[in-house]
Amino acid sequence: MSEKPEAAPLLIACALGIEHLALRSGDRSGADGPVTLLRTGMGPRAAERSVTRLLADPALAGAAVLATGFCAGLAPGMHPGDLVVAEEARDPHGSTPCVGTDLLVRELARALPGHTVHTGPVTGSDHIVRGQERSRLFATGAIAVDMESAATLHSAVRAGTRPVAAVRVVVDAPEHELVRIGTLRGGISAFRVLRAVLPAFFEWHRSLLLPRR
Repeated sequence: MSEKPEAAPLLIACALGIEHLALRSGDRSGADGPVTLLRTGMGPRAAERSVTRLLADPALAGAAVLATGFCAGLAPGMHPGDLVVAEEARDPHGSTPCVGTDLLVRELARALPGHTVHTGPVTGSDHIVRGQERSRLFATGAIAVDMESAATLHSAVRAGTRPVAAVRVVVDAPEHELVRIGTLRGGISAFRVLRAVLPAFFEWHRSLLLPRR
C-alpha cells in the first residue's frame, strides 16, 4: 500500500489586524498539512515584501498561497458579507490566474449556507476606492477591488510554481459604502463571514494533493 503524498504547505495571507483576528479565531481543525497565517500589512508593496520574504524559506517551497480578507464590491446588488472568489487577480503587473475556483465556490457554499458567492476578476488598487472610480473599475470587468490580492498572488508565482487563489469578503459595496470597517454593521458581518471560511480553504488545499518537493 503506497503512502499518501505529503501535502504542500498552505500560506493564507491577509493584510489587516482585524482580518488576522478573524482567521485566527476560526476553526483550524480541518487543516491537512502545515498552515501559515501571514499578516502582510496594508497595500500592494507591503504584501509583495512580506510574501516574497516568507516564501524564500525552504520550508515553504511549493506552498499553496491563498489571499483573503475584506474587499470593496464593484457590482450593483452586492452586500456586505457576500463572498468573492477570484478567477484572476489583476494589477499593473498583469493578471494571475487562480486555481480551483469552482471547488472554492462549492466549499464556501457548504461552509456558509445562504451567503452569496460571486466569481470573476478581482482588481488591485493602492488606495481605497470610492464613488465614480468604483464604476470605472467595474466597467473593466472586475467584480471587486482590494489592495493586496493581486500583489500577493503575483509575488507567490514569481517565487515559484504553485497553486494560488483569492477569496474576499465584501465589506462595502456600491449601495453600502462604509467609512470604518470595525464599527459599522457591514464590517461586523464581514468579520463573522471571514471567521467561518477556513474549512473551505482547507478543502481547497486538500484537493491539490501536491507532494513536497
